[in-house]
Amino acid sequence: MPVDWDLAAGTGARLVPAGPAVTPAQAATEVARLRDGARVSEQHVRALTGLGAGLPVPEADVVDRPDWIRSAVDGIAALLDDAPVPRPPDGLVGDAVGRVTRSAAGIQMGTLLAFLGSRVLGQYDPFGGPERAGRLLLVAPNVVAARQALDVDADDFALWVCLHEATHRLQFTAVPWLRDHFRTEVAAFAGGFDRSASGAVDRLPEIVKAVRRDPPRDGLALVEMFQGAEQRAVLDRLLALTTLLEGHAEHVMDAVGPAVVPTVATIRARFTTRRRGGSVLDRLLRTLLGVDAKIRQYEQGRVFVDHVVDQVGLSGLNAVWTAPETLPLRAEITDPDAWLRRVHA
Repeated sequence: MPVDWDLAAGTGARLVPAGPAVTPAQAATEVARLRDGARVSEQHVRALTGLGAGLPVPEADVVDRPDWIRSAVDGIAALLDDAPVPRPPDGLVGDAVGRVTRSAAGIQMGTLLAFLGSRVLGQYDPFGGPERAGRLLLVAPNVVAARQALDVDADDFALWVCLHEATHRLQFTAVPWLRDHFRTEVAAFAGGFDRSASGAVDRLPEIVKAVRRDPPRDGLALVEMFQGAEQRAVLDRLLALTTLLEGHAEHVMDAVGPAVVPTVATIRARFTTRRRGGSVLDRLLRTLLGVDAKIRQYEQGRVFVDHVVDQVGLSGLNAVWTAPETLPLRAEITDPDAWLRRVHA
């Protein structure tokens, strides 16, 4: 769908709530803590995983909430550059329809990013930035707010967050083919929306019967019902890949251990409780926006990675980065022994 990206960025920046109040001195301390944490954490991630030896370590960008939203818009737009965009009909009517569609999509995107912009602690964006060479973003107000809510050590929490994001940066910089592979899969998925939508109209009676017989457990299951076989196959590959990436980062941020983050056990326990909590409205919004599905990705991915590492070590897990063919299938995410038999037989 065509999107007015400028409107999306402006809408998100206007709607996102302000972060916690801090003095200029406190803000400067937080920025320095996060920048140092990003540098230090990548060295620990490399030592643990065996990935990325000799690669440069770029500086992280410490941003506020509106800056994160603007960067997210840039990254999403860059990622979707390769996806085919349907053209509206020619003429004045077509032009008007196109403008309305782009504006509506921009407002929807901005509203979504405003919700997420108060929650995202950090992000490695392999597709954004001035030269689209990748940026590690750390959202200082959200790190401060989360730390205050959890009542945990400031230095430990900053480094723990940085370990997660540094792992994502290393995944995309130490695995040469991963960035282009991910972009290609997203473009293939986005390009199939029109075909899936038209096919879903023909299958609507069948879909309604299926929903009545077996109501979908979540929004993702409902989305899958409206997709054709080709697009479902692409979605399966994307879900498996993103679940692996998140699970790998979750494993690493804790496996680095208490020698680096002394209060890691306390942070993990409190963070997991907070991640699953929230008001009824907050949980509803998270479900509608797919955030709860993302949380399940963290959990499923970590179980996969923990099991594989337990069986064949981190060096054996690194076989996933050999080629697209060695990535886990979606079914293997919940059956890691199947991946082990296929790749390590």
